[in-house]
Amino acid sequence: MRIVWAALVLAFLAVTLPVHGQGDQNRSPEDEVRTRNDEEVEAFLRRDAKSLGRLWSDDLVVTNPLNKFVTKPQVLGMVESGLLLFASFDRQVEYVRVYGDTVIVAGTEKVVWGGRMPNTGRAESLRFTAVWMKQDRRWQEVARHANIVPQQ
Repeated sequence: MRIVWAALVLAFLAVTLPVHGQGDQNRSPEDEVRTRNDEEVEAFLRRDAKSLGRLWSDDLVVTNPLNKFVTKPQVLGMVESGLLLFASFDRQVEYVRVYGDTVIVAGTEKVVWGGRMPNTGRAESLRFTAVWMKQDRRWQEVARHANIVPQQ
């Protein structure tokens, strides 16, 4: 009887608890992607390339603030090498639009560059647009564009 009871408890937990990265099925796509955005900022601040790698699709492409077009392996390499670091990073999401299994996110970022970036130590404002897609039952970023907002 204990084995049957234990099996029932495990089956219940397997059905009711979300798997990390898959999200809670009761949450809206907008809420899920907003959470992923927060996780991305935290991973950058912790210099956690492994977490960034989970958040990003293998197909990720980025037009970065240095006007370079880069891929997921290239961005992860910059994080791992210490080239791409942030002393501070504040993201404000201003726009979220859900199109089925695709979500567009746009907003502003205030960053202080760290690492070996050309602008290390400098605070700058960015404008960004990101595209997230649900792939293999989890939200992943597939494309991003960010540019430096010129000071006026």
